[in-house]
Parts: sequence; C-alpha cells; structure tokens
Amino acid sequence: MSTSPLSSSDPRARAGGETPVAWPDSAPLGATQSDSGRPSLVDLIARADGAALAASGLGCLDRCLPLLDGADQVLRPLWMSLADGTAWEGALAEVRAALGAGPEGGGFGARGSDSGGPDAAPDTAAAVALARRMLDAVPAARSADSLRPWADGCSAAALQIHRLMDAGNEGVSPLVSAELRRQVRVLELLGGTSGTGGGLRQVLDVSTEGRRVLRAVVSRSRRSGAAPG
Repeated sequence: MSTSPLSSSDPRARAGGETPVAWPDSAPLGATQSDSGRPSLVDLIARADGAALAASGLGCLDRCLPLLDGADQVLRPLWMSLADGTAWEGALAEVRAALGAGPEGGGFGARGSDSGGPDAAPDTAAAVALARRMLDAVPAARSADSLRPWADGCSAAALQIHRLMDAGNEGVSPLVSAELRRQVRVLELLGGTSGTGGGLRQVLDVSTEGRRVLRAVVSRSRRSGAAPG
C-alpha cells in the first residue's frame, strides 16, 4: 500500500527517532500518495545517498527562492560544490551571506525572524518564514546522516509553502501536486546514487521550472496585496 510522504517522513517514525525536527503544523496530505507500483517520496528519500539528499533539499530551496527575493543563481556555489564534491561548508557560508541568513540551532523547530514584512498576507508570511528556515537549517556537514533530516524537512516545508501560496484551492491543489511530482522526479533522476553529470543537470532544469512557476505565483500575490481596497 502507498505511504503518505509527509506523515511517513517524520523522523520520529524512523528507527531511533533521534533528530528533533518539527514539521509544519499542517500539510497537504491526501493526494500525496505515490502512483501504483512506484516508490513513494518517503521511500525515495530513505534510499537516497548523501549527494541525492543534498540535491533534493537544494532543489526544494531553489524552487522557493522567490519568497526570499533571491537571485536565480544565488545557490550556484552549493550546486557547484555538489557537482565537484568539494568545499560544501565554504559554499554554504557564501550563500548565507548573499541571502542574509545564518544557522538556526533548532533547525526547523526554531522560529526565523523573517516573516515577509509587516504588510505581508498571513499565508505569504508563513511561506516566507518556512523558506527562510529551510535555508537556515542547511547542515554544514555534507553527510547522509546530517542531510537526511534536512531533506525530509525541506520536502515537507516546500509542499506546505506551495499549499500556502495556493490557499484558495480546496484539498490538494495543482500547485502542490506539481511540486510533489518535481520532488519525486529529482530523486528518480538521481536514483539514490551520486548526483553528478547528466542527472544533476536535469535536476537543475526541474528546479528552474518550479522556481519560475512559484515566482509568478509570488508576483501575483504581491500585486494583489498591494492593490487598494
């Protein structure tokens, strides 16, 4: 039977449950089941190695950059580090400096200070805070043990962000469904093995497409919020 990726990705459901990560308060459950005969998202994350986990988390963050007003190439140092296998910690410091971020000791359970500004709509403010938390929680060590809970958290947070940005739709919206498909596609492209070469280039294409979609949604949301009335 298929497994719901968000509920099953909770680290408390894993053996040991030693990683204290707090997931978003609500999640777009229901239509997040895998297709018949295909691995669920949680299965793919559970099988992935360190490189695939890094690409999965980075892809989620990359697609959510419009909420942080980040330039399209701001994560390039981390993508380059993933491609050549070097200098992850230095690349992370460079990215955080560019986006004005820092590590949060509490990971996804900690509260970020960026809530989208005083005039942000509640849903947008919550989405911005989640995107900021995704960045602040990037682990300095590029190991499977440290990356797995982060990739899990990014998966849940990115789906929640897309739900928040499409709050007018009941149930699981097309925006959320498309993000779920992209997450699965990224992990299938890498096959749970080293994310270099053609696979990683295709992952970047998937993330670029998703970022453009969310950028358009964010732009419409901001225009609507700025309208008189």
